Amino acid sequence: MAPSRIKEESPEPDLKPRARKRRWDVVEPETTPVKTEDEDLESKLEAKLESVQPAPKKKSRWDEVESTPRKSRWDQAPSLEATPKGSAALGMQTPMHPSAGAGGILPMPTGSGYLADEELDRLLPSEGYVILEPPAGYVPIMTPARKLMQTPAQTGSGGGFMMFDENTAVSAGMAKQIPTNIPGVGELQYFKQEDMKYFGKLADGSQESELSLDELKQRKILRLLLKVKNGTPPMRKTALRQLTDNARQFGATALFDLILPLLMERTLEDQERHLLVKVIDRILYKLDDMVRPFTHKILVVVEPMLIDEDYYARVEGREIIANLAKAAGLAHMIATMRPDIDHVDEYVRNTTSRAFAVVASALGVPALLPFLKAVCSSKKSWQARHTGVKIIQQIAVLMGCAVLPHLKGLVDCIAPCLTDEQAKVRTVTSLALGALAEAAAPYGIESFDSVLEPLWLGIRRHRGKGLAAFLKCIGFIIPLMDPEYANYYTKEVMVILIREFNSPDEEMKKIVLRVVQQCASTEGVTAQYLREEVLPAFFKSFWVRRMALDRRNYRQVVDTTVELAQKVGVAEIVERIVDVLKDESEAYRKMGVETIEKVVAALGGTDISERLEERLIDGILFAFQEQTIEDNILLNGFGTVVNALGLRTKPYLSQIVSTILWRLNNKSATVRQQSADLITRIAVVMNNCGEDVLLGKLGVVLYEYLGEEYPEVLGSILGALRSIVTVVGISEMQPPIRDLLPRLTPILRNRHEKVQENTIDLVGRIADRGAEYVSAREWMRICFELLDMLKAHKKGIRRAANNTFGYIAKAIGPQDVLVTLLNNLRVQERQSRVCTAVAIGIVAETCAPFTVLPALMNEYRVPELNVQNGVLKSLSFLFEYIGEMAKDYVYAVAPLLEDALIDRDQVHRQTAATVVKHIALGCIGLGCEDTMVHMLNLLMPNIFETSPHVIDRIIDGIEAIRNCVGVGIVMNYTWAGLFHPARKVRQPYWRLYDSAYVQSADAMVPYYPQIEEDEYRRNELDVWV
Repeated sequence: MAPSRIKEESPEPDLKPRARKRRWDVVEPETTPVKTEDEDLESKLEAKLESVQPAPKKKSRWDEVESTPRKSRWDQAPSLEATPKGSAALGMQTPMHPSAGAGGILPMPTGSGYLADEELDRLLPSEGYVILEPPAGYVPIMTPARKLMQTPAQTGSGGGFMMFDENTAVSAGMAKQIPTNIPGVGELQYFKQEDMKYFGKLADGSQESELSLDELKQRKILRLLLKVKNGTPPMRKTALRQLTDNARQFGATALFDLILPLLMERTLEDQERHLLVKVIDRILYKLDDMVRPFTHKILVVVEPMLIDEDYYARVEGREIIANLAKAAGLAHMIATMRPDIDHVDEYVRNTTSRAFAVVASALGVPALLPFLKAVCSSKKSWQARHTGVKIIQQIAVLMGCAVLPHLKGLVDCIAPCLTDEQAKVRTVTSLALGALAEAAAPYGIESFDSVLEPLWLGIRRHRGKGLAAFLKCIGFIIPLMDPEYANYYTKEVMVILIREFNSPDEEMKKIVLRVVQQCASTEGVTAQYLREEVLPAFFKSFWVRRMALDRRNYRQVVDTTVELAQKVGVAEIVERIVDVLKDESEAYRKMGVETIEKVVAALGGTDISERLEERLIDGILFAFQEQTIEDNILLNGFGTVVNALGLRTKPYLSQIVSTILWRLNNKSATVRQQSADLITRIAVVMNNCGEDVLLGKLGVVLYEYLGEEYPEVLGSILGALRSIVTVVGISEMQPPIRDLLPRLTPILRNRHEKVQENTIDLVGRIADRGAEYVSAREWMRICFELLDMLKAHKKGIRRAANNTFGYIAKAIGPQDVLVTLLNNLRVQERQSRVCTAVAIGIVAETCAPFTVLPALMNEYRVPELNVQNGVLKSLSFLFEYIGEMAKDYVYAVAPLLEDALIDRDQVHRQTAATVVKHIALGCIGLGCEDTMVHMLNLLMPNIFETSPHVIDRIIDGIEAIRNCVGVGIVMNYTWAGLFHPARKVRQPYWRLYDSAYVQSADAMVPYYPQIEEDEYRRNELDVWV
């Protein structure tokens, strides 16, 4: 630590006033200060002081006559001294010298964070200060999180802004204090500030010869943990294996004392936590019952993970507790967690119940059931009963339908708690029964017989949260019942539900809606009952404007209304909602449109009367035109209603098209986009209604809008054009295709995904159905544009581009298209080459392989790796597409494949093996066995390849040949290596044997080798028919 400096106590001042030191006596470089009123006042004050005590006259710079014209400060380059900073700069214009101290920006130190004596001498005046020695018992702070890592650069209270280089003092200081290369560990991926707290010992430079055995063991574990947490993947894998293998030698104490604090670190990232959980998982298996003394500590660390927001954290927590239960045993787990069951803190009881549920799922519910019965009937404390019921609730949530075998025991266990004296226990019991019913659905109603009566008594006696829990439980039990019972119990509970429709409690509303939905979906509940008893009160209470603004219950109201519509029909619901579509509240209108869309999509529009149909179209149009925030709810609703009504929308189409054309001219981009999307949705209906003239008019208008500047809108316009082309046909299309396609060619260069996808889809459709309307030169121009599409990120765009190549080749012949594609095999990007290979395969399939194969095989002679691999990839796709046609070309491509299979490049052999696979699968039973045996001879030496990709393709090729030439021939190659003394030789042969056994076990029997010893000879294998 640098010694502190404090000012010496000055002696008693003289009675004579001391001459004040003037700042402008110090010579400053190249500054021309301007005198202000404040400084004028100051100079007068100093003149008075000098008159009291005369001092030798010093020449002031202010007395000098300016020899040069005064310059503005704006004409000078700013210097550090010329710009005052901090509080001192507020009231002055005279620049400060750095020695004045208070506000200048000091250069950042580039070494460690401490200041040397020389630096302090430059910063502070050397006179009037003494060096203060540190106190005798002073110890500097060593905790990294609290240590000041860097001397602050700004010394005043005013803030100054600086751009730092990468190698400034902060990064340099951090690099010195936080190394990534730890002795005995190696180079880590990273090393964080917080890691020093746990792994600082490894970097303290201690000699291992001076350490005790326990300290050496501790350091070894720390090194391994650091490798797992911060190391590279290979380093991590090795360290994890060492920790697992040596877990029993290290001992549970040494391991968990270091791992558990790490796992509790607040700054731990998800990946680091996952790795440490993996460590605990592995060592739990190894340590087995040695973990028992640490069960409680592990639970304290892991239980909070069970209620973590992150799903993966919860899964990892369950995994550790399940493995801990298997290692420590049920009795020990119960003994450890028993004190927490009636803990005063509800958080502890909640995590304990979840941990018990994990133990039950790991060790089986029957093993834990006697303990749960005892807990649920505890007389000592209601907290214990509450936790016992909560455990059963969590078991139902965690295990799902796996609770069915134990359902009766679990229900009987908590049934008495429905009438408990404590309201909290009654509430959690009803929730637990609801969770059990939900998990068991649609089975298990007989298990709930004992609780039906107390539940129905409970809904009459309870109010508030208790009633909400009981209703929730009944909502899950009613769907399990037989139809006649379900009808009776629904009528019983509906009285309470209708009463609670007006409850101000949001949670109660949510539960009531859910229960109404469940009751409506139950088989025994009749449409007449719902129509007469439920619908009037339901719409009065829930279909109000306020509900549309309540995001919590909005979705539930819509879902419940759709469920009611399933029973009472479309017309009944739409009749009640249709007036909502003209409400002045936009949120309320959207809620109505969304509900109608879901109801009509599920049930169709046949029940809708003519008058209701008019009101519905009128309402939808109003809602569509009056929206201020365009989203897909109204668009989807409009499209669904028009498609559901079908031919019945013909009278309204002219009005709908007028609205669309008006909105296509709107200045808002989203309005234009929505209008174009609506054309896409209703084009089929317009065609069915015979409105081709209107479609042609829309086509011309959309053609005029192809100059749209917003890519999202342009994409929608292209999509609308595509849908019109699809329904009208190429010949009837307005504008004509010969005018439309040249406008699309430049749009292909647009890099927006939506534009690309819709453009290429439209071009492909034209190429497929109306290629003759456009010149071959224009198609070739499009081909060149399509090559860029092969670089697109979205797979759909690349697929559409490949298909379009096929259509264009069919239209203008494969030669010109093929030249373009073969040239593209020379590019660097792999994705582009692969897509080109696919396109060549598609062209071959479309235009017959003999038009493509000669040029393709000729291209293989180019001595360039990328080109040759591209040709092989093209052959692979080609033979995959053409199937049985491959038999005509087997002998033609055999020399090329032979060359590729003996090439030094792995990728050549890998791709050639894939070609062989597709040829062999296409030629099964077609008399090409001689070539296939030749290919087998070339493939077999490659089974010892080490690259997993290569070996997989080689094995695939051999298996395809086995299907083509028969299992006997391939097995003759396999027998030789099955019992080779070297494992690496045996392994691939056994892989071939196993796959043959799985696929062709019966066909292998005649080909098993003869064994000469009599005791092994089986004569029946010699018999054949």
